[in-house]
Amino acid sequence: MEYSQETGRDGWATRALVLDCRTRELLGWHLSRSGKASTALSALEHALIAQCGTLGHVPAPFRLRSDNGLVFTSRDYTALVRSYGLRQEFITPHCPQQNGMVERVIRMLKEQCVRRHASRRITC
Repeated sequence: MEYSQETGRDGWATRALVLDCRTRELLGWHLSRSGKASTALSALEHALIAQCGTLGHVPAPFRLRSDNGLVFTSRDYTALVRSYGLRQEFITPHCPQQNGMVERVIRMLKEQCVRRHASRRITC
């Protein structure tokens, strides 16, 4: 799972992504102008609906790997993760390569955004 902020012509936005590391499928995402944990919570819930068809205790729990950011260690986020029966796994601080798969997806999204809007000189 990844949470990041981007700046563009219209200001900044936060993005949360949930990626299945086995299949490399993007399971859930949320884009918001809010920098709150609710953005990550929404992405997680979209991923659970995509995987399980509903919200609630997950029959086959999986690990959520993320960095040690405030969003992923917040009381609201950790409580929701526990309520679904999931387990959090944190990467070593300052080692983004441990979350390389989702970092690569973000890089690809940025590159495509820049290519798409290059003629308008917009930075994503």
